[in-house]
Amino acid sequence: MSTRLTTDDTQVEPIKLGPDDPRYDAVVEKRFNKRFHAQPDYVRVVSSTDQVVSAVEEAVSEERLLVVTSGGHCLEGFVSDPEVRVIIDISPMKRVYHDAEMRAVAVEAGATVGETFRALFEMWGVVIPLGEYPEIGMGGHVVGGAFGFLCRQLGLAADYLYAVEVVTVDKSGRASSVVATSEKSDPNRDLWWAHTGGGGGNFGVVTRYWFRSPDASGDEPAKLLPRAPESITTVRAEWNWNDIDETSFLRLVRNHGIWCERNSDADSPNASLWTLLELHRKEFGKIIVRGVSTAGAAVERQVDDHLAALSEGFIAPQAREIARMSWLEFALDPFPDMFAMPPGGVSVKVKDALLKKRFTDRQIAVAYDYLTRTDHDAMGGMLGLATYGGRINTVATDATAASQRGSILDTACTTGWVDPREEAKNLKWVRAFYRDLFAESGGVPVPGEAYDGAFINHPDVDVADPALNTSGVPWHTLYYKENYQRLQRIKARWDPRDVFRHALSIRPSA
Repeated sequence: MSTRLTTDDTQVEPIKLGPDDPRYDAVVEKRFNKRFHAQPDYVRVVSSTDQVVSAVEEAVSEERLLVVTSGGHCLEGFVSDPEVRVIIDISPMKRVYHDAEMRAVAVEAGATVGETFRALFEMWGVVIPLGEYPEIGMGGHVVGGAFGFLCRQLGLAADYLYAVEVVTVDKSGRASSVVATSEKSDPNRDLWWAHTGGGGGNFGVVTRYWFRSPDASGDEPAKLLPRAPESITTVRAEWNWNDIDETSFLRLVRNHGIWCERNSDADSPNASLWTLLELHRKEFGKIIVRGVSTAGAAVERQVDDHLAALSEGFIAPQAREIARMSWLEFALDPFPDMFAMPPGGVSVKVKDALLKKRFTDRQIAVAYDYLTRTDHDAMGGMLGLATYGGRINTVATDATAASQRGSILDTACTTGWVDPREEAKNLKWVRAFYRDLFAESGGVPVPGEAYDGAFINHPDVDVADPALNTSGVPWHTLYYKENYQRLQRIKARWDPRDVFRHALSIRPSA
């Protein structure tokens, strides 16, 4: 297994690992969500595009269902699927470098978000608004759109994607690599577009991305992408659940929603502030708000105003903590308590929704009920409300495959457990919670005036189950809205054999 530096172009020979090799387990077990488990016939570890081409062609010729992994952070069992026979691990592919010919910064798909942040900052002092957790692999992250702490002021990571290299399979079963760019004259441009929010595991194996700002000019790499923040200020505050009743809970969540409605325009001075309101189950003991700001000298006032807005007609939060640090220090270890995992990891279920408007009082009452009722024992249960919008919403819905361009909040009903025997009760709780939140639209956030569907990087196979999605609106409308038919045509062209498929993969058009 390679541990090359992000700028090293040394290749290693491809490795084929069977179940009797301890390195096989290292790949199969690196999954973030321990709820799923794969037992492939073999794992292929690769370090170059040519090796990916060979590995894909071999699996296709053997008629084995294949998937690809880099960081292992898929929330559903798309990679850890018992039907999968071959896993191709591209995590040794970690180079980050300036490509003078493409006039862009190239990032191989096996690099993690943290490795990419470090290379971009240390070499050129720039940043891409990637995700929040540094161990996520770039391969499946960017293709789903990708948002993180800087999204409100910089947009999605996919908004900076200039080109992508993908290993695809033609009708005859032959694998080859293709480079697709955003240039309007590029005959492969649709394949680039599909990778700006179309989701992983649909069209081929991503091996490399090229990034630059849409308005960038010149060849100097330090000017091709946004400058990294000079510093980051974090804030964390909490309320004790014992001090909260239904009336005060309603006030807090309503206040938060009103703030989001008033501060989610791209030109808002508070676009520099990202926050997450963590509404934990009452037995957790506290409700937490945390934030990330790049407001510099104005940050103290910004934080004061935000917490005052949340506390209006309510009690002020306790245990307020503010810290200032360098961008890279934060990016490589953000909010350690939020991402802490028990030994051996955890099983999770995440049910995502994008909101155009704040939750109604009825929905807030539903949340209070599910977070406080004692007939459910879901210690790891939570409703998360992450601020969204800003620069994201300045892009047309069809300019990229990421069509959700009118949201102010990304929300998630989440639960986690360690003991496999607790799976059934946790799934029952989180599914009922989500269903009742969106009861007026068939148990899912149907795109319309109030909702904008869901984010494909947070997949949820429940939305394809008619017993859990009674809206009559298909799952693909929730994730892709009007962009789905175009994605189907691209799928039919570049993956005519449907080699790359999973429970929520794009279906080829007829």
